[in-house]
Amino acid sequence: MNRQLVLTIVARDKPGIVQAVSEVVAGHGGNWMDSSMVRLGGEFAGIVRVSIPDEEATRLGTALTALKDAGLVVTVQGASAGPPRAGATAHLTLSGADHPGIVRDISSALAEAGVSIEEFNSEQFAGSMTGQNMFHASARVVIPTGDRDGDGVDLLRQRLERLAQDLMVEIDIQAKA
Repeated sequence: MNRQLVLTIVARDKPGIVQAVSEVVAGHGGNWMDSSMVRLGGEFAGIVRVSIPDEEATRLGTALTALKDAGLVVTVQGASAGPPRAGATAHLTLSGADHPGIVRDISSALAEAGVSIEEFNSEQFAGSMTGQNMFHASARVVIPTGDRDGDGVDLLRQRLERLAQDLMVEIDIQAKA
């Protein structure tokens, strides 16, 4: 029988990080299922879901921990195979002048509405005309159906539009079909 594990990987960015982790996973009979990886500020960070034979799970964890000698910090956690969240999936984008607190304020508004963030990506960059620091974020979210306030995509859109005015950013949310 197989079990699913979630691996987190952090290391100073250099060639061969994914290769090193994937060699260990494959060497223990594991299957690389899905992942998300990125280089941030000279560091490499990733999260991977693998399927591994039960009898290999402990040995895999030990082998991944040994990668610390090569400068990789890998943590292993069991994955729960629960059902996907119920609700309407939507795509949210946000852009505007960068300032502290944008992510906190948006994530607070989403949490208050019972919205789950399934994927979140953000970046800071220099504006093309002014050179001012700009901020852009995109997220895939799940809006609960039948929640306590009866929120749907339209009501969430209204909430976020009010917040966008306070933050002086543009926010768009579109339901996915």
